[in-house]
Amino acid sequence: MKTDKYIISGIQQVGIGVENFKSAWNYYINVFQMDVKILEDDTVAELMLPYTGHKPQKRHAAIVINMQGGSGFEIWQYSERKPQKIATEIQVGDLGISVVKMKCRNVKGFFLELSANPQVKLPGGLSTYIDGTDTFYMQDPFGNIFQIVHDDSVFRDEHRLSGGPVGAVVGVTNINRSLPMYQKILGYDKVVSDVSGYFKDIAGLPSGDQQFRRVLLSHSKPRIGNFSRLFGSSTIELIQALERTPRKIYEGRFWGDPGFIQICFDVRNMNALKVKCQSMGFNFTVDSAVKHNQMNSFDMGEASGHFTYIEDNDGTLIEFVETHKIPLIKKLGIHLNLRRFNSTKPLPDWMLKALRFGRVNSKELI
Repeated sequence: MKTDKYIISGIQQVGIGVENFKSAWNYYINVFQMDVKILEDDTVAELMLPYTGHKPQKRHAAIVINMQGGSGFEIWQYSERKPQKIATEIQVGDLGISVVKMKCRNVKGFFLELSANPQVKLPGGLSTYIDGTDTFYMQDPFGNIFQIVHDDSVFRDEHRLSGGPVGAVVGVTNINRSLPMYQKILGYDKVVSDVSGYFKDIAGLPSGDQQFRRVLLSHSKPRIGNFSRLFGSSTIELIQALERTPRKIYEGRFWGDPGFIQICFDVRNMNALKVKCQSMGFNFTVDSAVKHNQMNSFDMGEASGHFTYIEDNDGTLIEFVETHKIPLIKKLGIHLNLRRFNSTKPLPDWMLKALRFGRVNSKELI
């Protein structure tokens, strides 16, 4: 089914730049059970020149998910360039993606589980989030901070407490100026909470004891589209520092350097999305169709599709991917051609649950 409107099925993945691909993925398998590989690619990123020093850069990347639901991680490492870590610790409110939200159906239980893990740092304890639910923050060995949020929806019950990513915290200079893009382009039209002041839940994070304005956004209607049931609902928290001038997290660094590099949304009808973005002054900064005919797919190793990027008002990268093909059961050579399906309807659960046959054991990465 074709439509003159674009569809956002949800957050497809959050990009995480790393220094060591195998050790990072192994960690995320053991802590978050991100153990199902959707695709893996070890080629040259030719189209990201505005963000890679205007030179093509070879990289090793994989998109991985947790079958209990939520979006995925795109774990990303430069292959021929030494990744450049941020020089100073990221402070709450710095511009960009500072925190990724992970879904959890038992926040207290998961807190106890992680408390016993020496590879997990817990900057603060259990607390109450601005929406009134239980939450806590954790830091991985690479300096990335994750927020564990309550979400009891499960796509495939694997008797785990945690699922995949269901949102992010994005630092902005001016929330009022930032809201239109997140609300009118990305569809986060529901304001769950809009509060200013001091907050106990982030007090243990760097500069978290200062004053902030925090706006939590969700979508008023359920997402639709092929992967909507797998991705589920998501939220974006915009946070604005009120006591200091924030820094850009990726100032002077490349896309793909260590940290949270982008939020990627799964879309259908990229042309309609392009028109919407342009009408609001957010032109595509990268568009795979510029080099490749619009009707053809850009090859992403084991998958194919059409990808684009925009920047929010503070330069945070937002990616859009219109997926055309992904491996369903790679061992049997079975792929999923999404062009054959009604773009407005979710794929059958049994079909997406077959992705579990791409599960990777952490021992394979040692």
